[in-house]
Amino acid sequence: MSGRALFLDRDGVINHEVGYLHQVEDVRFVDGIFSLCRIAAGLGYRLIVVTNQAGIARGFYSEADFEAVMVWMREAFRAEGVELDAVYHCPFHPEHGVGDYKREHEDRKPGTGMLRRGAREFGVELGKSVMVGDRCSDIAAANAAGLRQAFLIQGTEAEGCGGEYLAVDGLDEVEGWLVERG
Repeated sequence: MSGRALFLDRDGVINHEVGYLHQVEDVRFVDGIFSLCRIAAGLGYRLIVVTNQAGIARGFYSEADFEAVMVWMREAFRAEGVELDAVYHCPFHPEHGVGDYKREHEDRKPGTGMLRRGAREFGVELGKSVMVGDRCSDIAAANAAGLRQAFLIQGTEAEGCGGEYLAVDGLDEVEGWLVERG
């Protein structure tokens, strides 16, 4: 079987959006994230986090701060019986970046760099993979990369997004879709 992945945005999908999350004490997991990941892994999906981190670009926190939070989050996932295969982040911003972080980069969603990296590093077939995001940039990246399905968690984008996606109210709806379609 060709590999496939469940690509997950971080802020707003894995954890509640708090505005430039960079401290463990501010992490609040979104209801259903552990169950969704257990089900997806059981169905043979790789679990890959793809997150823009404009807070690094803006100088609000460091890459080391980001990595420390992710080490803690990965441990929390392990405690729930889930192993994240990879965490990719883009610390660049073309307008608001500071110093070396002020630039365009293929990894910055809606760019497809992080999705393509996951495909390369894990033998993932993008056409069989799924993305869960809460912003139009997530949907645009998923569509541009040719993913099988993109899900938009409602609430962040008041106007909806262009492109192809299913709007969902919660992660349980994504889980149901995966179970139904395999």
